[in-house]
This record gives sequence, C-alpha cells and structure tokens, in this order.
Amino acid sequence: MITAFLLRALDRRISVAAALLLAVAILVPVLNLATGPTHPLHIPTYIMALFGKYLTYALLALALDLVWGFCGILSLGHGAFFALGGYAMGMYLMRQIGSRGVYGDPVLPDFMVFLNWKELPWFWYGFDQFWFAALMVLAVPGLLAFVFGWFAFRSRVNGVYLSIITQAMTYALLLAFFRNDMGFGGNNGMTDFKDILGFNIQADGTRASLFAATAIFLASSLVIASAIVRSKFGKVLVGVRDAESRTRFLGYRVEHFKLFTFVVSAMMAGIAGALYVPQVGIINPGEFAPANSIEVVIWTAVGGRGTLIGPIVGAILVNGGKTIFTGLFPEFWLFALGGLFVAVTLFLPKGVVGTIAHYVARRKPVAEAAQPAAEEDDIEPKIQAAE
Repeated sequence: MITAFLLRALDRRISVAAALLLAVAILVPVLNLATGPTHPLHIPTYIMALFGKYLTYALLALALDLVWGFCGILSLGHGAFFALGGYAMGMYLMRQIGSRGVYGDPVLPDFMVFLNWKELPWFWYGFDQFWFAALMVLAVPGLLAFVFGWFAFRSRVNGVYLSIITQAMTYALLLAFFRNDMGFGGNNGMTDFKDILGFNIQADGTRASLFAATAIFLASSLVIASAIVRSKFGKVLVGVRDAESRTRFLGYRVEHFKLFTFVVSAMMAGIAGALYVPQVGIINPGEFAPANSIEVVIWTAVGGRGTLIGPIVGAILVNGGKTIFTGLFPEFWLFALGGLFVAVTLFLPKGVVGTIAHYVARRKPVAEAAQPAAEEDDIEPKIQAAE
C-alpha cells in the first residue's frame, strides 16, 4: 500500500529530479574519495561540504513549500523547526565527545563544566544513543508543530496573522536558547564535535557519507511530498489554499488537513537541521533568527512556490550566489537579496521553475495543433500526384 502510494508520485519531473539527486549522492563522494587532488575531476572536501549544506537548505525549502505552496500557510518560523532538529543532533554529538573535551569531564559537555553545572540535566538523558537522538530530531519539531498548529488552526488564524505568530514563535525560542541556564550552550551554542556513529566527523569518508545521506534524504522527501500533493489528500490541500471557506462548507475538517501537513513539514525541517549540524560543525541560537526563516521564503519564491522542485533549485541558486556575492561585495549582500525577491515578485511571480513549466505548458498545445496541419499539407500533394 505504501509502495503504491509512493509510485503514484513518480511523474516524469519528480522521477528525473529524484534520480539526479541519487546520482549526485553517488558521483560526488566518488569523485572526492577516488580521485587525487591533481585529478581534473577531483571535488575537494570543502566544496562537497559546502554543497552538502546547500542540500540541507534545499530540504528546508521543500518543507516550507509543502505548507505554503499547497496549503496556503505562509510560515515565517520554519527556521525554528530546522534549529530544533539541529540541536537534537548537536546534543548527540556533544555526548560523543566524552572525556576528550577541554575539561576532560566524561559526562558533562565543556560549556556545562565552564558554567559550574554539577550534573547532566534530565533532558540530556538518552542523547548518548544515536537512535534516541534521531527520534528526537523528528519528535521535537513535530510536537511543537502539533501543539502550535492545534491551537492556531482550530482558532482559524489565517493569512498575515498566522505568519506573524509563527515569527513570534521562533523569536521566543531565540531568546530562550540564548540563556545560559537553559542548558543548551547559551550564546555560543554547541561545537567542537568529534565523532558520529563512531567515525571521525572530520574524516573525508565521513564527510562524503554525510553528503550522500543528505542527497538521499532530499530525494526521499521529494518523493514523499509529491505523493502527498498528488493524492486525494493533496487535492483537498489545494482546495484549502485556493478557497478555504468553500472547502469547509463541503464538509472537510480543514484544520485537520492543515495540522497534518504542518507537522510533516516540521519533521522534514528537523531532518534538514540534523543533517546541517555535523557538516557545518556548529549549532547556536542564531539559527532561530527570524531573518533565517524569511530567507527560506525567498528561496521558495525564487525557485517557484507550489512546484516542489522549484524550492530545491531556488535554495541552491540563492545560496550559491550568496557564497560568491558575499566574497566579492559582503556589505551589499542583503540589498542584493532584497532586490532579487522584489524582481522575482514583479517579473517572475511563478518563480524560475514555475515560469519555465508555464511556458512549456503553453507551447505544447501550439505544437500539437501545428502538427496535424503540417500532416495535411504533406498529404495534399500526394493526393494530387496520385490523381
């Protein structure tokens, strides 16, 4: 049943995108590990790690597109779910350091020793096991999304008011995680990771595995999101997005559809954060900043809202441009980003992928109409010659 559900999602575009991501998951690590630095096809480890970070951003943008592009929920707080997933993975990585920390404490992380903590807080229990940390990566963002969505959607909070509330949520978490007495590292956050699953986190093989895992998770999430939006459930989501009142009058419990989609999206964002932390090497409260969540909206809009593939393209393009632009003109990057968003809104309202898809869809009927006419022109001389 689950297999049939996923196979229905594999239209041509999704199949090609997923296959491309899987090919990248294999090809890039091979070119990094199997070729030397002097080989023309060699991909340096830092480039692979950089693109791994871009793929985590792409997964975050895909998560936002699921709720914004198909359900009409403009969330300005998805950075909170991303950060919570990152903190869950960071707690596991900190527990793996053990006595190799600066202060040599086998149980307490360095920042707790520095702040004179005497024992490990209860909410750190279990994070010495990877399976428990992986469960928390899904459970913590999902639980927050469920509680938030339960009250917001049942109260029929919509539009700009919902967007403001989501932004207030992530800002409140930002202020909370900045406090040293919260037990999450305060302003400095968590860093100096050593191992993941027993492997050196700085080793090229580990870096390659993390990159491959990110690409595979992105491909899997793309297929799952496509399966959701192409199902009967997805048709109702589009109805909620375009005409919520009419959908409600037809008898659908709109808040249930919104809540399910919001929770799934939050879990996807949590996975993105968990994959981001070991590749970047740090997690701190800055990831909760509202500006980060607004950037995710820009990636989605640039790539194409409501296309699934568009947000992936938008996240990679914008962050690739950010890397280049901040190196050349660091003080002008925010102006460039704002200008890009305005330009896309005015001239490419469907985004890059959405505009291309719309152009192809318009050209296809013209080509199909021209083909029979051309065939008639070819047939007429043949008839005359036969006569």
